[in-house]
Amino acid sequence: NYPNPFNPTTTLSYQIPQAGNVTLKVYDVLGREVVTLVDEHQVQGRYAVKLDGRNMASGVYFYRLQVHDFVAVKKMLLLK
Repeated sequence: NYPNPFNPTTTLSYQIPQAGNVTLKVYDVLGREVVTLVDEHQVQGRYAVKLDGRNMASGVYFYRLQVHDFVAVKKMLLLK
């Protein structure tokens, strides 16, 4: 994501090599789901999704991208 740390918005960019069901979710440090940004079938290509953190508390968050068997988890920081 860029920028990181962010206030109040950040952009999460990703690329998928082949079409498939894509899920991109944000979780707090306790593992609770905060928001689902993507949950749909997407074709091969590059994508960018904006996250608006105005309704979120300051702190550490994780975002999880899943496509087929591939899973990536990254950390981001919201500073207000």
